[in-house]
Amino acid sequence: MPAGSVRFCQSNHIRWKSSKMPDYSLAIDLGTTTLAASLIDCDSGQRIAMTGALNPQRCFGADVVSRLDAAIHSEAAKSEMTSLIRAELLRMGQQLCQQSGIAWKDVRRAAIAGNPAMQHILLGLPLKSLASPPYRPLQTSGTHLKSTDLDWDGQADIYIFPMPGGFVGGDTVAFIHGARPDDATLCLDMGTNGEIALISGSTIWATSAAAGPAFEGGNLSCGMAALPGAINSVQFDGDRVRLQVIGGGQPLGICGSAAIEALCELLRCGVVEPGGRLRDAHELSSNLASRIISHQGANAFALHRDAQRRILLTQDDIRQLQLAKSALRAGIEVLSERSCIQCQALRNVLLTGSFGAVLRAEWLKTIGIFDESMIHISRFQPEGALAGAETALMQDDGFRSVEKLGQRFRVVPLSGTPLFETRFIQNIDFPVYRS
Repeated sequence: MPAGSVRFCQSNHIRWKSSKMPDYSLAIDLGTTTLAASLIDCDSGQRIAMTGALNPQRCFGADVVSRLDAAIHSEAAKSEMTSLIRAELLRMGQQLCQQSGIAWKDVRRAAIAGNPAMQHILLGLPLKSLASPPYRPLQTSGTHLKSTDLDWDGQADIYIFPMPGGFVGGDTVAFIHGARPDDATLCLDMGTNGEIALISGSTIWATSAAAGPAFEGGNLSCGMAALPGAINSVQFDGDRVRLQVIGGGQPLGICGSAAIEALCELLRCGVVEPGGRLRDAHELSSNLASRIISHQGANAFALHRDAQRRILLTQDDIRQLQLAKSALRAGIEVLSERSCIQCQALRNVLLTGSFGAVLRAEWLKTIGIFDESMIHISRFQPEGALAGAETALMQDDGFRSVEKLGQRFRVVPLSGTPLFETRFIQNIDFPVYRS
């Protein structure tokens, strides 16, 4: 057999082993709310194992702005955030190796993709240039490190993805690198940082809309990451509410995709008005009225109730989702105008994000992010940034293709932009539901 090859014999299940040194790599999606890591075999091109966790920096704030503010005003807070994320990523990598029976020392490379704030904090870089206008990262190209530079054991080579500008970072570059979108394609990462990119020939117009963590379950009263115990589907069957829970059993909270699905059902049934108000029980003629309860002085809809807990979608939760969807839609319209590609002229729409379940395009139309024309050309790409980091590792070209991609970006700031502010107000309401 050729050197380096692997074969399985079906008759006796003997695996012919190669004398070639193993080539294992670690891909990481460094999210504001959630983290994802995968261990890959670059020789076979296969993912061996994957894991996820919450970002331990959340104790300093749920969003990028809160964490930047904490870090700017306290060097101790900044140092602690750096230590926390480095330790957690190391723990995740070592856990993947342990579960896969692979020695940590055999992981030769790692690629990390996150938004500029998360990458700056990971690297321990000064943050003032990123925390105030014109919001510029200290460096726009990728960064090559050794594992010891991140206080990790071993001698792995580490690559941090480019940061094109503003709050458009390595996670967007990784997503597009893995997806390889065609011309007139809209790429949307519905995470806390809300990155949007529109491909126009050789130019990638990009921006970041501060959507907040609601789409990932953060900042919701009963929100949680898409982990066991999270509600990941909500459907109304007449007056009955049917839930699906990751791993089965009793629900502990609700993930982002299910919160969006629940909001769509509430809009469809008229429980939530287009302006976002959760109606009072006496205004509803169906038995869904029995699920309207008072919570902290406002209405809430009870998705689940038992002796231990209540899983609610509150009026404030609905407002959080409403603000997030308006910011994303306004950002899309700003890029559409800058690129001279109208939404109706888009050829493809690619979605990603740490929602939990696959996000349906119909839901995004219902809440007002998508037009009708965008529904039929959209597809969901799970683990967009993580998949892009894996692709870059397996190409083994020294990340040159990633660097060339990063140079194609043209970042459009939204803060203080009159067009964005106008479109944000115009899109604040939910569309009137039509079946």
